Amino acid sequence: MNDTPQDDDPPLPGHLKLLRNLVTLLTLVMIGGVITVIWAFVTRFPAPSSLALPDQIVLPDGTAVTAFTVGTGWYAVVTGDDTILIFDQDSGELRQTIEIE
Repeated sequence: MNDTPQDDDPPLPGHLKLLRNLVTLLTLVMIGGVITVIWAFVTRFPAPSSLALPDQIVLPDGTAVTAFTVGTGWYAVVTGDDTILIFDQDSGELRQTIEIE
């Protein structure tokens, strides 16, 4: 009894060669798709930058901005100490201060 594999295996039938080639092609397409999705995430979602406030808004010293939004005629700034500051959009004056409990 000889348990060594033989080098002269019979060739695969045509339909199995086609199937093997299709599976190889599918693998390459899937690898390309995963690389494309990773590339899209990296280029479309850049690192967050600091918030850019309009020039007319003057915040108190030491105030850290955590959120900013624009409404009709006003700006709202949420600070790090849980305060919402509402500014007039035209003049930049502080209209209202809301303390979050």
